[in-house]
Amino acid sequence: MMTMTIEFLERHPRVALIHAPTPLEFLGGLSRRYGASIYIKRDDCTGLALGGNKSRKLEYVLAEALAMGADTVLTGGGLQSNHARQTAAACAKLGLKCILALKRSEAVCKDERDRNGNLLLDLLLGAETRRIDAAVELDAALAAIAGEVSAAGGRPYVIPLGASTALGALGYVCCAAEIVAQAQGLGLKPTHVFVASGSGGTQAGLMAGFEALGADIATLGVDIDANPQRTRQRVGDVLANTRELLGLPGPSQDQGRLRMLTGFAGQAYGEPADAGNAAIRQLAGGDGILLDPIYTGKAMSALIAMLEHREFQRTDCIVFVHTGGVPGLFAYHRAFTTDDAQ
Repeated sequence: MMTMTIEFLERHPRVALIHAPTPLEFLGGLSRRYGASIYIKRDDCTGLALGGNKSRKLEYVLAEALAMGADTVLTGGGLQSNHARQTAAACAKLGLKCILALKRSEAVCKDERDRNGNLLLDLLLGAETRRIDAAVELDAALAAIAGEVSAAGGRPYVIPLGASTALGALGYVCCAAEIVAQAQGLGLKPTHVFVASGSGGTQAGLMAGFEALGADIATLGVDIDANPQRTRQRVGDVLANTRELLGLPGPSQDQGRLRMLTGFAGQAYGEPADAGNAAIRQLAGGDGILLDPIYTGKAMSALIAMLEHREFQRTDCIVFVHTGGVPGLFAYHRAFTTDDAQ
């Protein structure tokens, strides 16, 4: 089954953007502390402009853009969007113009976030940025900009939030195959995979991939949007469409097992959470790996909470998917550089 799935992905149009397979590393510090077997899938090492999960999705999405003859790619998100930064980098590599619609939100370190972290990299990568009000629907803003591009004689291609479509999710079907193959090579049998879940494509792709491979691995998404109902709906929708694209037979075996962990997102999307920041410090000090305060720190705090409550068996093998986002640390530095820390 695994060979058939990989062959399908190889036949699907794709542009090479990432370093793959990304490493699967043992988290010795965290494992010793909790008496568990914990590994980390290093998708912060995908290589495109400091890496991240969106680069996998862009390999498939931008292949379609090129096939359609697009010359301008439009996408967006929050002011510190990791997806926007990776899209800007991919467009620079492929010779495409990139326009980013970025939403401003009220949060700590607002002044720094206006000129630091991912936004700084967007500018260095040559993207055109448009600031939009937080109340404006992103899809509507992108449609309006696409109209401008078309009117000026350009050929726009719009990427929805997070590239979380069935096409984009193929990147994480591929990642699921990597995890299974790497685990087999190490003599491991993963039982649980943890991943931050917002726009839904990463979790959906992993779930569809493990199903296609016949791998009995529970994929636990951690809501980072502070809106678990919406996040769960997004994952479910992308999962259904990805299964259809893969040609998986019958009703989804995973839909009823779609697990969404809640209570770790903090007050709102884009706002750091105390438990997430503590998890960032713990992994940095114990394993030398950096997380970010908006996605992976919150997801790690959920895993740590379950470890502390002894919710795993001694025989369980856990894989944490590091989806990147480390540039965000520099935009939210005040959450970590207190007087005591200095």
